This record gives sequence, C-alpha cells and structure tokens, in this order.
Amino acid sequence: MSTIPEIRALPVPDGLEGERVDAAIARMFGFSRTKAAELAAAGKVQLDGAAAGKSDRVTGGAWLEVEMPAAPAPVQIVAEPVEGMEIVHDDEDIVVIVKPVGVAAHPSPGWTGPTVIGGLAAAGYRISTSGAAERQGIVHRLDVGTSGLMVVAKSERAYTLLKQQFRERTVDKRYHTLVQGHPDPMSGTIDAPIGRHPSHDYKWAVIADGKPSVTHYDLIEAFRAASLLDVKLETGRTHQIRVHMSAHRHPCVGDMTYGADPTLAKRLKLTRQWLHAVRLGFEHPSDGRWVEFESEYPEDLRNALETVRAESS
Repeated sequence: MSTIPEIRALPVPDGLEGERVDAAIARMFGFSRTKAAELAAAGKVQLDGAAAGKSDRVTGGAWLEVEMPAAPAPVQIVAEPVEGMEIVHDDEDIVVIVKPVGVAAHPSPGWTGPTVIGGLAAAGYRISTSGAAERQGIVHRLDVGTSGLMVVAKSERAYTLLKQQFRERTVDKRYHTLVQGHPDPMSGTIDAPIGRHPSHDYKWAVIADGKPSVTHYDLIEAFRAASLLDVKLETGRTHQIRVHMSAHRHPCVGDMTYGADPTLAKRLKLTRQWLHAVRLGFEHPSDGRWVEFESEYPEDLRNALETVRAESS
C-alpha cells in the first residue's frame, strides 16, 4: 500500500540568512547535517518552489519545503540477559549497575546487540515508564564501547528527580581514561563546544556552534607513552571525553574513531577505548541523602594498564 509523503513547509527565519540549505534544514527541522544533505541530494527539498541543492544558500523569508523521511519502525525492548552486567545497588527507586563493554544503554534503530534495559527486564526488574518507550528509566548513558557505572530509575519520582540532577549538573560523574602522550598542563579544564561532526554522522567534534561542553581532568599516573587521567564531567555530551581528549591531541588509547594509534592498541590487546566510569555520586531521589558508588577496572583495561606500566619501568 502506497503512502502519501509528508511535506513540511516553513519560512526561513531571518537569522538563517545566507546559510547553506543543509545547515538551514538541520536547524529548522532537527535533522543531522548529513541527513539534511541526503534529503537535498534526493530531490526532496524545495526553496520557493524550485529544487534546492545542499550547498545552495537560503534567504530570510524564503519558503522551504521538505519531504520528510519515513518514520522508523518502533524500537522494541527485548528481554535478554546481559553477561557481565553487575548490580551494585538496588532499592525501590533506583538500580545501579556496572555496564560491560559492548552493551548499549537502550534499544535504538540499527542496534541488534544487548542493552541495559533488556538485561534488567530479563532479570525481572521493574523500571520507570517515564521517557521514550525504548528508554524507560534511562537518565544518562554510556557509549557502547565504554564500561562502568550507570543509575537507572525504577520509580517515576526517581526518574524526574535524577533527570533534574543531571540537567542541573549536580551529579558527580568520574571516569578514568588512559590517553596517549602527556597532557600539558597535567591537570586542567577543556571548555570547548561539541556538535555533530560536519562530514561523519556517526562522530562528534569540537565545532563553533556546538553545545557548551566542559571536561576537567587530573593526572593520576604518567607512563612512557601514555597518561592515566581522572576525569570529571561538568556536562554530558555524547562522546564528550573522547572528543575533548582527541581535540587536545591526546586521544583515549584504543579509540581509533577519534585518532588513536592502532599499533599501540594492538600491542595492548585493546579493541575499544580505554575509558571506564569509576564513580557516580548523586542525591538519592527517595530522601535527598548523598550516595556514591565505585567500580573497578574490567579485565581488558586492567591488563592494558599493567602492560603500559611494565613497559615504563
């Protein structure tokens, strides 16, 4: 059965005068820049009634029409046990887990691997139904390739209060990461806006019009070819530590997506970035008391660190 495509049309705001078509679409309709460019290349964008290319320039007040892409099929939560997922705390309002590498926080289009939500469902946990259906209870996320502590809301009240704490930046999120080289200064703050990479939709980058992003780091231990850092996030952007350390020219060891040395990663037998969420502190949503949880390094990161330390002795 054929369906009539949805056409959305809006006048270009004066503030976007002179912008490229793909940039204007991204701003006006909430698409990524890459998706906007794909729509223009497919002939699904018109400017004042004429087909518009991705690099054409828009004028304020011009009529921009976009044929919207078909909505993706709803993502289903699959109750599937997650090997290695550790429950470190459980009460009526929250469950705190250590997420293993290779596990997503929640289902998403294109991801067929295990998820935290699916693992908790398989273990019989009742999770808050707040938020999008496939993200129930999720108040923050870790990358698939990053391991460590996550808190998941079990009650609606916990979801609301935890989301507020993350939004107001009162949660203490600590990570340890092994980065290439030796950052100068050894302790510092990286304050640089992060947004989608202009040419790679799966990556993020430091860009002028990105969202404010602040990362604090302190040296724990220096080695011949790398440095172990304690990192505190003030904001929580996607890939924030990985992007900031790469922009600082000290990418996380093993993080080939953001410029790490593949030879070093192979020597250390790493198949992902050396990055672990070691500590998580917040006000408990039931009574406001401060609670903190800690997690040790998993085996792959521990072995890599021991190798780096041995090579430096």
